[in-house]
Amino acid sequence: MRVIRFYTAGGPEVLRVEDGEQPEPGEGELLIRAAAIGVTRPAVRRVREAEGPFPAVPGGEVAGEVIGAGPGVTGWQVGDRVAALPFGGSYAQVVTAPAIMASRIPDDASYVQAVALVRSGHVALGVLEAAAVQPGESVLVTAAASGVGHLLVQAARRRGAGRVVAVAGKAKSDFLYGLGADEVLDYDDLSPAQPVDVVLDGAGGDVLPRALAAARPGGRLIFFASGGGTVPAFDLLAGAKTITGFAMAHFARNHGDRYAVHSEQLWQLSATIHAELPLDRAARAHEIVEARENRGKVVLVP
Repeated sequence: MRVIRFYTAGGPEVLRVEDGEQPEPGEGELLIRAAAIGVTRPAVRRVREAEGPFPAVPGGEVAGEVIGAGPGVTGWQVGDRVAALPFGGSYAQVVTAPAIMASRIPDDASYVQAVALVRSGHVALGVLEAAAVQPGESVLVTAAASGVGHLLVQAARRRGAGRVVAVAGKAKSDFLYGLGADEVLDYDDLSPAQPVDVVLDGAGGDVLPRALAAARPGGRLIFFASGGGTVPAFDLLAGAKTITGFAMAHFARNHGDRYAVHSEQLWQLSATIHAELPLDRAARAHEIVEARENRGKVVLVP
């Protein structure tokens, strides 16, 4: 089978297309023939920052057909259509993934749409749940044109947010207004017309403290960016603000009942596909994501 590997940390140039042996599913794992593979910012960052062991296979989400299962797996059959979160090693024609991290794909959804929704949709719904957004509250979303961000804009509106402020690069405003944003900001001026009740930060880094400043006194911020970031503790104290971290893996493993509910709800969202590229163009996919060119999801098709 074809697989993407890298032997050292670096940019898109370190990704190699190679032949590899088909993996065997372990305890509680599904074996999936990949039909679509999602490219995420965390996966791209892990290639940049990897410390080994090498060689490694990037990627963390896949949609395809079940072709086998390991010991202890129940409820799945060969031929089932599935979208799953391996949390690593998905850039390959055949992958393994924990069965507990798998969702059935509705008959009317394509594999490409499914892989664009399975992780990004779960993150969006989990972040909104962590934020406890109430009808009428105002919400600001950073990295709003990303695979997760563009779904958060939609999901916040569906949850009844009174005003949705989207933050992204200057060229993406038309895209975000089309998704239902009421106000679009770029990173040079992250100051909404009015302070917001809730900030959902998927950008991190130097954006985090500026995003927190956009929240009203007593407001709250949910942080789910893999790139990190810091804020002065005094900013929380002076504004009586709170920050809550959200990690998809922790949520899925510790709140299985809510994860199952979200598995049904995520199909109500509509994912925008920025690009579909063959697996051997994984380097180009990483270039798109690193340059923040994408409006929606970048997908690899084996």
